[in-house]
Amino acid sequence: MPVLSDLKPFIVVHTSGPFQGQDYRVPEACIGAGIHYIDLADDRRFVCDFAALDGRARNTGSIAVSGASSVPGLSSVVIDRYANEFSRIAEIDISITPGSNVDLGEATSGAILSGMGHPFKGWRGGAAVELYGWMDPRRRDFGRPLGFRWLANVDVPDLELFPERYPGVQTVGFQAGHELPAAHLAMVFMGLLARWHVVNRWDRYTRPIYRIGQKLKRLGSDLGGMCIKMTGMSRDGRPQSVTWKLIAPHGIGPRIPTFPAILLTRKILDGELTTPGAGPCLGRFDLESFSRLAGHYGIYQEVERTGG
Repeated sequence: MPVLSDLKPFIVVHTSGPFQGQDYRVPEACIGAGIHYIDLADDRRFVCDFAALDGRARNTGSIAVSGASSVPGLSSVVIDRYANEFSRIAEIDISITPGSNVDLGEATSGAILSGMGHPFKGWRGGAAVELYGWMDPRRRDFGRPLGFRWLANVDVPDLELFPERYPGVQTVGFQAGHELPAAHLAMVFMGLLARWHVVNRWDRYTRPIYRIGQKLKRLGSDLGGMCIKMTGMSRDGRPQSVTWKLIAPHGIGPRIPTFPAILLTRKILDGELTTPGAGPCLGRFDLESFSRLAGHYGIYQEVERTGG
């Protein structure tokens, strides 16, 4: 890419999604020029296959990290923080619920629509199973101030990366949802239409659907959240669970996916991260540094423990 030769950046942070269907021309150009690279991808194939660039990154001295976003960047850091409280983690259940009165962006909307009704591999009962995008709707209590929110299946890198990262885990789940119940259930129906091949791909209609969503914004709140529940055996062999919750007020939620990239950029600039190579963003920072950054925006966290 001629622009890289002209600008000669030290780090490139790739934020131009959706990453579904993108190739590696941007990270390959950065690696070829010896430039450090970070992206906010949450597309499963883009992130999980990124390690194929590892050899070239080592040769050119480039640090290249994919998935420096809410998943798997933040989610892996949260699980790493509490994993030592378990002798074995059996189940990981991750969910994200944005407020409807925030602007997720057209690219994020397109990424969600691209997977609606389409099959992907999940991990349940210690084996790969077939799931469908925006299916298996359920309500989850996020506690105050969010309350109950609807959720449905979304394909993310965690479903493939975490069974290997956390040996013995039997189930890894990820769901997200729309704050407004009517809008969420309408999207479930849209997913069914795609699954039944009535509509092949909803992302072809991203722009008009995004505009409709913009008109519905004021019917909801600006409160979003994330929840990760880990269930398994304690160090002394008793059943236990740890539930980590994040609450994002005042419409700040859409900024959270940028925080892992900010933290990684700081680590590279400060000389804390120096080993070249390419791979997914797994455990690349600590929860304490994330909490300090998030706290500046009024984002707070809660932890609940049962059993043990």
